[in-house]
Amino acid sequence: MSTSPSLRDLYSPPSHSWTFVPPNAAPSKPNPPNPSYQWSARSSPSPILGLSLDAGTPPAHITFFFRSIVASALMHYSSTALAMPLEVGKLLLQIQWVPRDALSTPSDTEEQGEDGEDLSDTTNEEDSYFVEPGVSPTHKYPAPKLVDDDGYVVRTSVMEEGTRPEYIIPVGTAKSTWAMVTRLVSFRGEGWFSPWKGLFTTCIHDVLLLNIQPSVDNVLSSFFLSSSHGFYRPPLWLPVVSHIITSFALSPLDLVRTRLIAQSSMPRYKNYAGPLDALSQIIFHEGGLTGTYFHPHLFFPTILDTGLRAFTHVVLPSLIAPHLGFGPHVAADTHPIVWAFAEVLGGCLGLLVTLPIETVRRRLQIQTRGAAKPLRTCVETRPVPYNGVVDALWHILTEERSDLPIKRPRKQKKGGLGGSEGDDEEESDSWLRHTGIGQLYRGLGMRLTANTIVFLLASFGGTEEVDGGWAEL
Repeated sequence: MSTSPSLRDLYSPPSHSWTFVPPNAAPSKPNPPNPSYQWSARSSPSPILGLSLDAGTPPAHITFFFRSIVASALMHYSSTALAMPLEVGKLLLQIQWVPRDALSTPSDTEEQGEDGEDLSDTTNEEDSYFVEPGVSPTHKYPAPKLVDDDGYVVRTSVMEEGTRPEYIIPVGTAKSTWAMVTRLVSFRGEGWFSPWKGLFTTCIHDVLLLNIQPSVDNVLSSFFLSSSHGFYRPPLWLPVVSHIITSFALSPLDLVRTRLIAQSSMPRYKNYAGPLDALSQIIFHEGGLTGTYFHPHLFFPTILDTGLRAFTHVVLPSLIAPHLGFGPHVAADTHPIVWAFAEVLGGCLGLLVTLPIETVRRRLQIQTRGAAKPLRTCVETRPVPYNGVVDALWHILTEERSDLPIKRPRKQKKGGLGGSEGDDEEESDSWLRHTGIGQLYRGLGMRLTANTIVFLLASFGGTEEVDGGWAEL
């Protein structure tokens, strides 16, 4: 019977043997533990980018953290800069005043009658000497211009070139958003940097809106929702209310952004040097911070605009999705493409209501109040201020025209026997000429294009947030 081999030959003593201190030895300080057996406490990871910012963090991690913050800010600033020219063109189209009787101006030349004219027979004979046979001579002289008490010529029409201020773009020369951008760049008083007016203020406003609104939503949920209530999904009115509260809190920034975009870029006609100067002047001259928030021309349009926009973004997709033929329970996690289509369809239908309110809000924002000087805008605006939301809607529909661009009537030159010279072509009589409903929907094509881009990105990019700011266009 064979015995199993012993394992004692394979035993090797440890490199560090145990030592015992005799009891009669003097007490001494304990030896420091071996570095290979030391334990180190690990700090909890930071919720921001998973980085640890304690005192023992190497400097390289802090540098990487701040680099990530700067890169995120630059990326958001760049994405805002890409969409800013379209936003500027849309806003200028919204605030532009196009009166219905723009072309019905007194003629620059009027035919003077025989009565009241001190013309001698010699002058008539000399003029008729150079006229072709069969054509009666006509005498046309410039009509007298209306002047005020100081002797300045009174502007009677927005189409008059001689009385139009040099900082105003001619009215009716741009129809679409991109046409307004190109017209703004080519105008002598603006230039290539004008499509980016108000860029910094817009970026700050969007960043604050994206970061404050979820916090407000969480606070409202903690107040109105109980953990034991068992909601499958929070009620839809909470996001709407959080959007209204956040947008109302940031409404002074939106007011500053609108005025910076609307004002002329010519230095001697500028009202504001920058966003801080604009905010300080508005607070100082227009009723303080209370007037900036609660003036009727600012408070009610802000609540209507932000409330309707949040309703179309949050509530309408939930109402449309069950009627698309995919069952009553359609959500973003179960049917992402169907939900994205419902969001786009709700956004397009919501534009029919939100765009007119947004147009009225922009026009009321450029009206100065109190002791502030009138804003010198780069486009034509209504000389008489509006008295509120309903008054603005009514006057836009009844005073303005929608057939942009406005075509000036050309004169036909006809010579010969029995012919007349200087006959004007009649202007096309379209139904858009007699209504201002098109003025309430400036930028509609750009918004529809942006919604389509959002749908395509959501369809091919998964369920992540892929709007990237396109929905704000």
